[in-house]
Amino acid sequence: MRLGWRYTVLITALLLYCGLLARSALAADPTLTETRVVAGYRIDLDNFNLGSFRFTTTLSGSDYRVQGAGHFSILGGLLYELRTATASSGKITSAGPEPTTYVLSYSGGGDSGQLRMSFDSGTLTALSIVPRRGRDPREIPITKEQLVGALDPIAAAFFRARSDDPNGDLKVCDQTVPVFDGVWRYDLELAPKRKVPVRKGASTAFSNYAVVCRVKFKPISGYAPDDPNVKLMSYTDAIEVWLVPLPGTDMYVPYRLLLPTESGLLSAISTSLRIEANRRAVSRPSSQP
Repeated sequence: MRLGWRYTVLITALLLYCGLLARSALAADPTLTETRVVAGYRIDLDNFNLGSFRFTTTLSGSDYRVQGAGHFSILGGLLYELRTATASSGKITSAGPEPTTYVLSYSGGGDSGQLRMSFDSGTLTALSIVPRRGRDPREIPITKEQLVGALDPIAAAFFRARSDDPNGDLKVCDQTVPVFDGVWRYDLELAPKRKVPVRKGASTAFSNYAVVCRVKFKPISGYAPDDPNVKLMSYTDAIEVWLVPLPGTDMYVPYRLLLPTESGLLSAISTSLRIEANRRAVSRPSSQP
């Protein structure tokens, strides 16, 4: 179960990283009372479909709420099945996202559990993991200093990845995301790699150039040095996030994710994207004298 949970967290962080609604043109529109973005992704392992992930992000003023649900299975659940649900809430400030809560629940393979974190003014105040996990004495201890400024995997989404260039701006890849997922403290370091054309098709939601960002997984603490998953993700240069511009805005949204694992190449690709904006009426001056 640990492997499924771990890669679920990483998929969430990488897909959401792009700054989908980070002080975007939609959020800045004074006529908006609430904006919702619903995004769907197909998850594959090599050539086998494992399932799907669906995210719903809601912005209301400076408040944000993100909810995600995933369903993964092999042979219709006969060999393996995992369901996950994740949620985060907080505020967007001039300094960046300020999370208040984060929850990750999972069930599958006869196992289930929940991780919950609470924050106050950007500081972790409470952490609950059910069932409780025993601490491996080989784990590198997490210090309070390492948690300063670290975000939950969903709040990491609200880093700024913006550009007015509709043809793909490689500068959106120049970011480092500090993450604490409740167990591991790590950084995701993004850097420009290349730009590729993307054609709209039956399984994709975009038609433009994609900016390909190389992602380096930098473990800091909370992990055992001999953990094979940590070693693989730390040394590989094959982790990629593809970002594409959303027409009519300065937003860049995730199109594709590539993540090597011990079992093969895990990938996520966009299948749908829908934006729903609720607007309030704006009074207009009378045209009569």
